[in-house]
Amino acid sequence: MKSLLIAASLIAMPPAFAAIPMLNYDCPNDVQIHTDENGPVYINGQEAKVTQDKNNTVVAKGEGVTVQITLNDDGTASVSYTDPDGNTGVCDPAEGD
Repeated sequence: MKSLLIAASLIAMPPAFAAIPMLNYDCPNDVQIHTDENGPVYINGQEAKVTQDKNNTVVAKGEGVTVQITLNDDGTASVSYTDPDGNTGVCDPAEGD
């Protein structure tokens, strides 16, 4: 019974990702990235599927775009993207942030 309860609690727990800060980034080709603190990640206003790539890197996929968010040791984030055509680029903080 105890192992069943532990298994059930693991299923109900959301996946643990690197602490995602609240971000608003603009990328080339009209790609906008928004994250709430600790997730979720939105690409062009649509919630993306998020996976952990490395301890300090989160990968989000949605709207045909793959976004890589790397949390730097100084607490800042580096954000890059790949669009459906294979174009890649670095994203910058949205103006006003």
